[in-house]
Amino acid sequence: MSDRFYIETKFAVSDSGEIEGIAWDFTRPDRVGDMIDQKAFEGAALPIPMLFGHDQNDPVGSWTEATIRDGALHVKGKLLLDDVSRAREVFALVKAGAVRGLSIGFVTRKATPRKGGRTIHQLELLETSLVAVPMHPAARVTSAKSAVRALAIAGALNRAAAHISKG
Repeated sequence: MSDRFYIETKFAVSDSGEIEGIAWDFTRPDRVGDMIDQKAFEGAALPIPMLFGHDQNDPVGSWTEATIRDGALHVKGKLLLDDVSRAREVFALVKAGAVRGLSIGFVTRKATPRKGGRTIHQLELLETSLVAVPMHPAARVTSAKSAVRALAIAGALNRAAAHISKG
């Protein structure tokens, strides 16, 4: 009997440009102290533009799904890799971890002051951008389907298996 064991993994890998993330965490304020009531996102019209760095001249895809769960606004969308060369550049930055934040662009319609900031009750959601440093510390890309990410996970599992077999 061998003291070695193996972990078999399977990954559905694609470089389709699909992106998922948390656009806003309702449980804590952003870097300037603002909080948003989750009801402010009711009636948001989708799809909305996926921009890079809030630059209205730099659309790279679109967000097609938005759901509120676990105290946050979760979004799903797709970079237009086949049609927009800038989208391919941005996807490379996301896969490399150089760009991993999300930031919402909106117009405030109704807000009330609170200690340390304000609470936004109504807004018009205009876009959500991929950014290097988001205004809300919890706003981030949570999934970017890619071969690079799958290979990194497989490598981590192989290192863990090797470590366990030594122990």
